[in-house]
Amino acid sequence: MSAVWCLAASGLQRSEDVGRPPNVVLILVDDLGYGELGCYGQSKIRTPNLDRMAAEGIRFTRHYASAPVCAPTRAMLLTGLHSGHSPIRDNGEERDLEGRLIEGQRPLPEGTVTIGARMQELGYATGIIGKWGNGGPGSTGEPGRMGFGFSYGYLCQRQAHNFYPTHMWRDGVREDLEGNRQGNLTGAHYAQDLFIRETLAFVDRNRERPFFLYLPYTIPHVALQTTAEDLVAYAGAFEETPYEGDRGYLKHPTPRAAYAAMITRLDHDVGVLLDRLKALGLDEETLVVFTSDNGPTHDVGGADTVFFESTGGLRGRKGSVWEGGIRVPLIARWPGRIDAGRESGHACATHDLYPTIIEAGMGVAPDGIDGVSFLPTLLGKGEQREPAHLYWEFPGYGGQQAVLIGDWKGVRREMGKGNAEIELFDLSKDERETTDVAREHPEILDRIRGIMQTDRTASEAFPMPLLDATPRKQ
Repeated sequence: MSAVWCLAASGLQRSEDVGRPPNVVLILVDDLGYGELGCYGQSKIRTPNLDRMAAEGIRFTRHYASAPVCAPTRAMLLTGLHSGHSPIRDNGEERDLEGRLIEGQRPLPEGTVTIGARMQELGYATGIIGKWGNGGPGSTGEPGRMGFGFSYGYLCQRQAHNFYPTHMWRDGVREDLEGNRQGNLTGAHYAQDLFIRETLAFVDRNRERPFFLYLPYTIPHVALQTTAEDLVAYAGAFEETPYEGDRGYLKHPTPRAAYAAMITRLDHDVGVLLDRLKALGLDEETLVVFTSDNGPTHDVGGADTVFFESTGGLRGRKGSVWEGGIRVPLIARWPGRIDAGRESGHACATHDLYPTIIEAGMGVAPDGIDGVSFLPTLLGKGEQREPAHLYWEFPGYGGQQAVLIGDWKGVRREMGKGNAEIELFDLSKDERETTDVAREHPEILDRIRGIMQTDRTASEAFPMPLLDATPRKQ
């Protein structure tokens, strides 16, 4: 179909007859820290394809995960809602009538309108390949009920802790993987091999129509598992102490090499995907976005994020609303549309991807979401609307809230213990959040206190006491 398409919500016009809206590929990786790519300062792990992607597109230095753990970030990406309004605000397991764990986490509610459904309305073929985490088999949150015409991968986050799983799910149907046994370090079918195979197949069969492909790949989440071929690249590279296993994760004789090899393997497959798009003549018709669901893991499962400086020197890791737990890489590439070699300090979060992608697909973002499109920043055209603030609430790890207003960041911790104190940091001078300046800036603190009280709806997932919005006396 030939048409003149309009980027209506951003005020940008495309006067040329483009024939169809662009393809969009969104890669959301699992537990990748702000400092784990070469283009973000990593020196021990090789990531040439992602570094090239950044050099050929735009790299963001102030992009945030909408939550510091997996499931809520994914829900916020899918719904465009921040953590004060999202139906899922923490990792939550599901149980049967006898109290036993079942496959899959708390599902998205029936009737949730996701980015997948919106893109389908715009005429896109939609697919998800990787880790879902927002509803198990038969639940209201299955991908097929959430706007994805094709789905393949793990529905359950616990299942995804093994890269040689016993089964995957294809369009709601279980596929057993013969030769993989629960608890084995290796097996016949490596998850990332399966994911890249399905990714290329989806692109091949949908190349004649616009597609939206959501790729929540599981690397580098532990367990530490990679193929023998991938591991060779880091043989003898680091001083090693064998990891003997804890908290249910598998042992590994060379954990540092395994962790680096997993990220380099991820990088390799991003390169394979970019090469396939180019070979099919889709390079300039495809917006590719790469980011992570939260900061790097604590040093469990054999991961050594201190050794790799995985947070890039930022405070905190996964599960924390400190910068290291929520600031993550964001790279976007769209040849001919995004100028090469750009860097942006625009502050944005995962839920902002929802309106950005819809507008890139020539649609208009719906009312009632929290996300703010940053398409003008991507394209370097039009007026970029700045969010009034970014807001986080997270019931896990003691209960936490955070608010970002410009360079001012307020952090409230230990909410489960009734803590009402807010720490305040000026990120323009103190990116590592070392010095609390709350006493020096009471007016900023009062603004943040008010947002922490009002920028949310009640949720069973967040039972901790909230703040009184009344400004405190100084």
